[in-house]
Amino acid sequence: MTRLSKLIIKMTEYEDGCVERVNHFMKVYAFAKAIAEGEDVDDDTLPILEAATVVHDIGIRVCFAKYGNCSGKLQEAEGPGVAMGMLPYCGYTPAQCDRICWLIAHHHTYTDIHDIDHQILVEADFLVNIFEGGMEQDAILQVEKNIFKTATGKTLLGNLFL
Repeated sequence: MTRLSKLIIKMTEYEDGCVERVNHFMKVYAFAKAIAEGEDVDDDTLPILEAATVVHDIGIRVCFAKYGNCSGKLQEAEGPGVAMGMLPYCGYTPAQCDRICWLIAHHHTYTDIHDIDHQILVEADFLVNIFEGGMEQDAILQVEKNIFKTATGKTLLGNLFL
């Protein structure tokens, strides 16, 4: 079994029957993979990005328990610690774990995006959140203008929502 498959199984266990969150991360994973392949992401970055998409919202459960809400900033703060409890078990190296946790800690940070894995994670998460949140057309146009940078992400956004 691949480490990504192990991670997906661990996340389904962690989410304890919350099909909505499992469906969310699986959709983000699928969009991120398509964008990454469309943008020719290198073989070292791709597995980190794939793992980050699976665990990007891992902080939600602990945020609800500790704070009663799961704002993006709280997720970014709480998620990496939870993820470090399962990433090494699934076979990720310390360097990969560090980068995956950095991505978790910045997946709701939309300024100063410089790295392709961060950009793709944000775009893929938006593609799913636009639909799941019922975003209005004016807001989608703002997201297109301010967030989307990859050609593949822009194509997917346009095909789905514009």
